[in-house]
Amino acid sequence: MTVVGGAFPLSLILFAAIILHHHTAALPLSVNSRWIIDDQNGGERVKLSCINWVSHLESAVVEGLSKQPVDVISKKILAMGFNCVRLTYPLFLFTNDTLASTTVRKSLTKLGLPASVAGVQVNNPSIVDLSLINAFVKVVSNLNKNNIMIILDNHISKPGWCCNDNDGNGFFGDLYFDPEVWVKGIKRVATIFKGYANVVGMSLRNELRGYRQNIETWYRYMQKGAEGVHSANPNVLVILSGLSYDQDLSFLRDQHVTLSFTKKLVFEVHWYGFSDGDDWITGNANQVCGRITDKMTNKAGFLLDQGYPLFVSEWGVDQTSTNENDNRYLNCFLGWVAEHDLDWALWTLVGSYYLREGVVGMEELYGVLDSNWYEPRNLSFLKKISPLQSSFQAPDGLLGAEQHKIIFHPSTGLCIQTHSMKLGPCSNAQAWEYTLQNMLIVKGTNYCLQANGMHMQVKLDIMCTDISSKWEAISASKMHLSSMINDGIMVCLDIDYENTIVTNNCKCLNNDKLCDPASQWFKVINSTSVEVAKSIILSDSMLDSSM
Repeated sequence: MTVVGGAFPLSLILFAAIILHHHTAALPLSVNSRWIIDDQNGGERVKLSCINWVSHLESAVVEGLSKQPVDVISKKILAMGFNCVRLTYPLFLFTNDTLASTTVRKSLTKLGLPASVAGVQVNNPSIVDLSLINAFVKVVSNLNKNNIMIILDNHISKPGWCCNDNDGNGFFGDLYFDPEVWVKGIKRVATIFKGYANVVGMSLRNELRGYRQNIETWYRYMQKGAEGVHSANPNVLVILSGLSYDQDLSFLRDQHVTLSFTKKLVFEVHWYGFSDGDDWITGNANQVCGRITDKMTNKAGFLLDQGYPLFVSEWGVDQTSTNENDNRYLNCFLGWVAEHDLDWALWTLVGSYYLREGVVGMEELYGVLDSNWYEPRNLSFLKKISPLQSSFQAPDGLLGAEQHKIIFHPSTGLCIQTHSMKLGPCSNAQAWEYTLQNMLIVKGTNYCLQANGMHMQVKLDIMCTDISSKWEAISASKMHLSSMINDGIMVCLDIDYENTIVTNNCKCLNNDKLCDPASQWFKVINSTSVEVAKSIILSDSMLDSSM
């Protein structure tokens, strides 16, 4: 079915009206230690909250053009709160003139997709007879016009679905991956899009993999590719992926890349629930979360401490919410991303494909849009991740407020509010201090958070000397905040059916594989957000009304 006209659904209009809107960055972007910044506007933090838009499959046509007008898709991206697109492309689109000059109509027809041709004719008549390379440029131009930042991602060489170890696209020297052709191709991409201000970055190659992968060759060609892109377009961020499907950058601990330029280098990593098989449902969720976040720190997260930005350029979940492995992974992932306030790109925008792995019109359950690209597949998911679309932190407090803590609840995407002792929008979160004595003190006051008894709502008090005022992050996940009530029983922060903050028996601490700890997972995270910090000023009046 082809949807004509591309009208916005009411659900998306309402969602766009309530989410926080991002300020417009003055481009180009640069790097200040581990942060991506707006180098033209006092070094302000620019957080990349991106969505992956696919254009590397067999047709080499940007997906979705048969379902909606390109401008409507761009505006849907903005309405869902994303400020950036990671736009994938096959290398051959820029190195093979025969492919590049093939029209959209001819490419889709050759693959036996007459319905897709008809859909593009209806929804994007100015694109259907463009060459593939010009159609790609047209999409970039529209994103640019809508002031959406763009990261161009060389996803693969030969158009097709990605990835496996033996697809000929995995590593330098594979059948379709001539390193010299690759350098030439990505330099051409950098040159073509030099005049597009919103093309802020280039991801040099997606998911290096296979039996040929080795560190020595990685350094040789990734450094050569980085230099080539920077020489062609010095404005863009140069984004380097690691080995083993972009899950391993650990080799950078011992040997840094050597480049002629500075302040433009970013590293990327991927993390999905399926990256670790079915561990999330066959193991205890606390133990799995702790083990895998430790692995992510060892494989990639250490780069933050070394002063490099880390971009999680692919993550995602089954949007039907029926995949328990993904559901448990998601809560752990959101806690980790919030704690480090990482830049990221969700997989994927795509609701359905023209053709994927031989299946015409395959539906993408990881896609945020439905199969007709009309409305969000899962609005609750978008609400849940919306706090992560804004910055919690900034270099040296540049967001305008002093350092403080907020308490984030990954399962709901909400934060603790003191005026109601419930969860609420993180934009209005209470600011806290987390002391060396494990007390949570309302910033700027003498009030501390206290456990008030089993199954009871927590409270604020100025008598902060007993055991019920101490909160320790326990369990392997470090996301249970535990305290003691006066009879010496350990309790954990939890929420009830109204999102009221209560304390209950701590759950899922041991080997129980069926137990889901999500309601009791909280993260105490750093923040310098002005919106959050406003609650410091209001603290006393809120406390008076809540006591």
